[in-house]
Amino acid sequence: MADQKPDCSQAAPGQDAATPEGDTGAGLKAEAAPSLEEQLRQAEQKAQEHLESWLRAKAETENLRKRAQADIAGAHKYAVENLAEALLPVRDSLEAALVIENVTLESLKSGVELTLRQLSTVFEKANLREINPVGEKFDPHRHQAMTVVPHEGEPNQVVNVMQKGYLLHERVVRPALVTVSKAMDA
Repeated sequence: MADQKPDCSQAAPGQDAATPEGDTGAGLKAEAAPSLEEQLRQAEQKAQEHLESWLRAKAETENLRKRAQADIAGAHKYAVENLAEALLPVRDSLEAALVIENVTLESLKSGVELTLRQLSTVFEKANLREINPVGEKFDPHRHQAMTVVPHEGEPNQVVNVMQKGYLLHERVVRPALVTVSKAMDA
């Protein structure tokens, strides 16, 4: 009875009873692995998901760009809205002065002074400052020399302001029109 074959129904420790000897489970893995068609279907599905996600992101970016352009256009269009609102009382004061029939010089002067104070307040709120450089050194970036006159003292000094200049923040809106000194001839 030494020629008897061992019973295959009992598996060796660590082996599956259904697995024939020498088979390491590759047959089961082949059945568990998806087919090429299934892999292709999954890849196409992922590609479609990525495409849809990209299209949504692209559309959102385009909407954001359009919204930003509209905001910028609105900001440019209505940039002076606050200044306009602040100037309206100044205009109202000037119109009220013109309606008065029996105007005296004193009432006219006090009305103009009040209107000038209102305008100065508007300028201050808008960071619009005047350039009144009498006695300062001539600065071609802020002043425009209209005439040059001999003058005692240092040359290249502003001795007279014909028209004040204005700065908006630090940018010159209008240079001051000035008379500049030059050295006295000997």
